[in-house]
Amino acid sequence: MASNLTLTAPAIGDAALDDQAYSKVAWRIVPLIIAAFLAAYLDRVNVGFAKLQMAADLGLSDAVYGVGAGIFFFGYFIFEVPSNLMLHRVGARIWLARIMVTWGIISALTMLVQSPMQFYVARFALGLAEAGFMPGVIYYLSGWFPSHRRGRVVGLYFIGLGLAGFVGGPLSGLILHSMSGVAGLAGWKWLFLLEAVPSIAVGIALYLFLEDRVEDAAWLGSDEKAVIQGDLARDQARKPVVPLVRLLLDRNVLLMTGIFFIGNLCLYGLGFWLPTLIVHSGVKDPLMIGIMSSAPSICGIATMVLVSRSSDLRGERRWHLAALFLVGAVGLTLSVLWSSSPVLTLVALCLATMGLTSIPPLFWNLPTAILGGVSAAAGLAVINSFANLSGFFGPAIVGWVSTATGGTGAAILFLAGTMCVASGMIFLIPARLVNR
Repeated sequence: MASNLTLTAPAIGDAALDDQAYSKVAWRIVPLIIAAFLAAYLDRVNVGFAKLQMAADLGLSDAVYGVGAGIFFFGYFIFEVPSNLMLHRVGARIWLARIMVTWGIISALTMLVQSPMQFYVARFALGLAEAGFMPGVIYYLSGWFPSHRRGRVVGLYFIGLGLAGFVGGPLSGLILHSMSGVAGLAGWKWLFLLEAVPSIAVGIALYLFLEDRVEDAAWLGSDEKAVIQGDLARDQARKPVVPLVRLLLDRNVLLMTGIFFIGNLCLYGLGFWLPTLIVHSGVKDPLMIGIMSSAPSICGIATMVLVSRSSDLRGERRWHLAALFLVGAVGLTLSVLWSSSPVLTLVALCLATMGLTSIPPLFWNLPTAILGGVSAAAGLAVINSFANLSGFFGPAIVGWVSTATGGTGAAILFLAGTMCVASGMIFLIPARLVNR
């Protein structure tokens, strides 16, 4: 099974030693970061399930909920670049652990909110705490895997995104279904409390078991370290230097920010409203809603692994990424056309999720192929922070339109249209920079 985590590279040296070294790294790092991302995404979007009970308890309209769900990303935006630069300074082990423990605590405290304004504050604080996590992990992986191996590893990391839906949907539904009224607490309060525990636990594990650099890994032999460091040095030498002051105006950085903005706009627009879309198809029981919401995640996991593998094997990024945007657009469109049928709605949501959840792992191969060094640390944070502002607009747009029109259909069709635009933008990035 270890061989599934590595890819034979056109590198200098013994292929068996190469595979042995990268298999060790993958088995040491990848399970930890998958668990970390699972916990991160679970804490980020469990509010979609909490809404099923919390909205009535706190008097939240769809518009208020949409703003509250998305305001998380303003906190994320404010602290993202400073957070990633701090990670570059102090190391991933300490900083990623700090991020996870603090966001776990804040997520648990969300159970105490009693008004819309407190809901806004809690979501904003959660964004501040989690800022820097995603680009920090991507930057960390770029210090262990060269470009020609990184695509599949990033794809494996993003399995946590699919697992969060696969595990989190039924788990959230079960908590709402069975914990309501226990110890006098509403089910949504138990949801925030119990689902915060994994984040704190994984944060501690990161501190105990991660190493910051290849040279710190006592579990690698000296020859294995030499192989990895040689590959990384050659990979770094091919990357153009982009001064920090030019990052905000660099054409490729702007394009990648726009592409990822649209990807996140639709990912979170769907993710935060997925339980509600299932309710609109005629399903009412929280447990059944949770079970149904896990099916799209299974499809998403399979797609992201297969597409990441195909992209690495062919050394091709742009066509693979554009195809995912179009698949997501078709799925979103069909979810509107088939909204009256629970079965057909689920099929459409599976198709949409196959595209949407597979975009991030493939996308991050673009900036990591172009940027290096401290420019990579800052550049990844710039791209992610600006693009993640769409995490506010996606849920908010659906909420505003739903409140104004009494349905989510128009908003979902708008999201589908933006995905078609993004699929074309991808080809404005030169293939020679990213196809590795």
